Amino acid sequence: MIEKLKNIEDKFAEINQRLMEPDVVNDQQLYRSYMKEFAELSPIVEKFGEYKKAQEAFDEAKELLDAGGLDKEFKEMVQAQFSESKEDMERLMGELKILLLPKDPNDSKNVIVEIRGGAGGEEAALFANSLYRMYTLYAASKGWNTEVINANETELGGFKEISFSIEGEGAYSRLKYESGVHRVQRVPETESQGRIHTSTVTVAVLPEAEEVELELNEEKDLKIDVFRSSGAGGQHINKTSSAIRITHIPTGMVVECQDERSQYKNKDKALKVLRSRLLEQKQREHDSEIASERRSQVGTGDRSERIRTYNFPEGRISDHRIGLTIYRLEYILNGNLDEVIDALATADQAAKLSAQEAV
Repeated sequence: MIEKLKNIEDKFAEINQRLMEPDVVNDQQLYRSYMKEFAELSPIVEKFGEYKKAQEAFDEAKELLDAGGLDKEFKEMVQAQFSESKEDMERLMGELKILLLPKDPNDSKNVIVEIRGGAGGEEAALFANSLYRMYTLYAASKGWNTEVINANETELGGFKEISFSIEGEGAYSRLKYESGVHRVQRVPETESQGRIHTSTVTVAVLPEAEEVELELNEEKDLKIDVFRSSGAGGQHINKTSSAIRITHIPTGMVVECQDERSQYKNKDKALKVLRSRLLEQKQREHDSEIASERRSQVGTGDRSERIRTYNFPEGRISDHRIGLTIYRLEYILNGNLDEVIDALATADQAAKLSAQEAV
């Protein structure tokens, strides 16, 4: 592993040198490519530098202790340095192992989030709105931009379904753990007997696909229909036919977008969603080939898997994948998701480390 870290250090120095060369500076695409690699290697090189300093302190203390002849006070000081630097080396090596784990190529991408009400009718639709609010508040706290792609509202202000994009550095790396079935337990406002109802909402987090990753043959593969946008209760919010429905003929996948008044903007948004869904499908097919590895990780990203329960009477949120329970439900629904996501990311890293060491 030390040899691998030294090779990374050499590569980092080489890239740093290349970034100052005129032919690289004048080629924006090449420069961005090098900068991305530079940024990815920086934390590893920095952590390895800390490890080498701890190693130097350890070797120095060991050499003095092995030589002997130290007075009591100085020996105690050297012994403390020996123990402390040994602990630092072990801690830093653990952190380096995590930094060296294979990166998810989608982690730096923007995302498309799709939320759909499941079992529970209007109550599920209302909770879909609550989750939409939670994710947009979380995105705002990170300085990310959100934009609605398509929404199917109910008369009481819920969403039968809503899809929206989140643009920001590392959006997928943080939100990828949210895919799955979210269950809510609470007393609906329409419940006169005060009984607790259980409803479900499905969340899908898709990495945004770029055109170069997935090309679509519009004439051969797509059926595009135009219709009038409508709001809750069937009210028309746009009297022109600007809403778009795209059917991907090879798979039968259907995407609608009616949020914009411009037919062209709706089409662009719908194509963006379609590409992302098709890319996710392609990745799921690939992932099924390495199912044993995925079983060792946190969840599968399968939107049919029940991942979390929001219990309002107890003010509790429970993530079933890692056995996490937090009694700050309203706080988390107000967009403060980092505690949950950090725990999921840590568990995911531990599972991947365990799988890697078992190989």
